[in-house]
Amino acid sequence: MTADAAIERHGDYVSVERAGRIVTVTYDRGDLLNALSIQGMIELKTLAQRLAEDASSSVIVLKGARVFSAGADLKDPDRAKRGDASLVARRLHAKLGPDLCQAWADLEQITIAAVEGFCIGGGVALAVACDHRVAASDAHFRLPEIPLGMNMSWRTNPRTVALIGPSRAKQFTILGKKLEALQALDWGMIDEMTAPGEAYTEALKLAEAYAALPPLAVRMTKQAIDAATHPLGFTSSFMDRDQFLLAAGSEDQAEAIQAFLDKRSPKFSGD
Repeated sequence: MTADAAIERHGDYVSVERAGRIVTVTYDRGDLLNALSIQGMIELKTLAQRLAEDASSSVIVLKGARVFSAGADLKDPDRAKRGDASLVARRLHAKLGPDLCQAWADLEQITIAAVEGFCIGGGVALAVACDHRVAASDAHFRLPEIPLGMNMSWRTNPRTVALIGPSRAKQFTILGKKLEALQALDWGMIDEMTAPGEAYTEALKLAEAYAALPPLAVRMTKQAIDAATHPLGFTSSFMDRDQFLLAAGSEDQAEAIQAFLDKRSPKFSGD
């Protein structure tokens, strides 16, 4: 960013930096995992909703402070408190992830995820909700949900298929295949690969190219392309939070988690 950039806080974990028509959003949990806590997700969602009303920006770059994100924070105390809620309340709570990603997908500004280190689970869901992904050569992407007995939710499947196609999406999503940056580039998961530590710098170059264009034309054209790309996105994914609630209560999901903690291979029964 240039010297005239101004930094402002948006909650405990999110900061915003503005320079001209470019906004940089940094998510920082203050550790090496940068997991998505309930509070962090709320901050990212409400910020996206606020930026949706911002006519002064053309591009938004999203990055982590050290790594992009290890995904949903399963040890978050706020998440544990929700476990005893009624089924209706738990279904409402399950809206946060998809609403977070949808808020970012709905932005009229061009959005660019700058990925360093790793991008896992909910981190992937957030990254593919952006228009572009720029990743360092030592970064990787992974979805562990299905091997852990869950489904992939947060309306991620249609976005993944649009990027890498159905066959590769099945390998990536169902098998939990780890995508190193080079293969992610070959598959179309990312747009640019950089040297380690340079993802944000390269993302800014792309942001500057967009920011130099007429703002109205950029916004309208982005929306037109997204409408053509995801005409059935909601139709094919609106049930995924209900699928998550079903899978999360299964014996196979409990077995997957216990096997992970025991460092052994799980034995699934289909129940």
